[in-house]
Amino acid sequence: MTVDDTGSGAGAERRVDPSPLEASAEPGDLPAAEPGEDPLALRLEQLILGAERRYTPFQAARSAGVSMELASRFWRAMGFADIGQAKALTEADVLALRRLAGLVEAGLLSEAMAVQVARSTGQTTARLAEWQIDSFLEGLTEPPEPGMTRTEVTYPIVELLLPELEEFLVYVWRRQLAASAGRVVQAADDEEMVDRRLAVAFADLVGFTRLTRRMEEEELGELVEAFETTAADLVAARGGRLIKTLGDEVLYAADDAGTAADIALLLVETMSNDETMPELRVGMAFGTVTTRMGDVFGTTVNLASRLTSIAPRDAVLVDSAFAEELIRTGDAPASEAQAAEAAAAAEKEGEEPPTYRFALQPMWQRPVRGLGVVEPWLLTRRQPGAED
Repeated sequence: MTVDDTGSGAGAERRVDPSPLEASAEPGDLPAAEPGEDPLALRLEQLILGAERRYTPFQAARSAGVSMELASRFWRAMGFADIGQAKALTEADVLALRRLAGLVEAGLLSEAMAVQVARSTGQTTARLAEWQIDSFLEGLTEPPEPGMTRTEVTYPIVELLLPELEEFLVYVWRRQLAASAGRVVQAADDEEMVDRRLAVAFADLVGFTRLTRRMEEEELGELVEAFETTAADLVAARGGRLIKTLGDEVLYAADDAGTAADIALLLVETMSNDETMPELRVGMAFGTVTTRMGDVFGTTVNLASRLTSIAPRDAVLVDSAFAEELIRTGDAPASEAQAAEAAAAAEKEGEEPPTYRFALQPMWQRPVRGLGVVEPWLLTRRQPGAED
């Protein structure tokens, strides 16, 4: 059973909807559908949105007290197609418009920033919704008995899961917001909040295009999902941030070079130990990065991408700035000779020799499209006692 509040106050009408199966038995009780639209799909929409279709876009904009132009900008930014003047919007759509416009009127957000909020939220949740339907609900809604339609099964499942998934979504969002706010507060200055020095890395599956020609679609989908899941887990566990996944490639960032290096080598080691996975190559760079809507941009990101394309199989290449940062923080020696000298000096003084987590090997300088000549360094784990 679903409950729909169509208003507020003492005179508000509170209506209890019949179950979907009862409704399907009495087609006349279903909401009015557009020509060619499945009435049961409409009822499922009403369940998820929690309200009936009541407004055309013009009516919704007028009720929210915003211009039609601004309402259209918000609507498109959220990722929804133009619907003409069909009566397809609900009280929730009006409230969303009113809230965004209210933030602008109060001076808390500029109009451009409000549109960005709508766009970033729409893009993120669109992907989440697609995944939940394709990978999650699809497996749960197989009709248990012949003659039952998928919609008849889907409705009660969604009715049960919706409040739980909604609460979990809000929980994860608050956790992520707290973590992101913490990083901003710790930034050295206002400029660093947007243009920050980060380690950026691309990890790319080798020969993926050839695989797409040899593997069945389902097998390919399983491989990509396994890769993305493994990468996401390793990046999160070691303190990095997964920026985005691109099928055969992931982009992640970390606040320090040592963390990014550890993640990259762990990714290569993990994938190489899995016979079902293709080889992996990683390119990394360190420097100023512009962050926008959860993504990263700039020369540092472009350089990391180019290094990935020239990296050997099952190997990690870094740029000179990344190498210098590892040397500065004591995570890697400038050279094996320098490491041996430091170990000898420590032994002479009766002290513990310095320990390095990584080793760097300079590679041949080479031109990189759009970035000039770069000097890549091969990054590896340093074996204990390597300076002996």
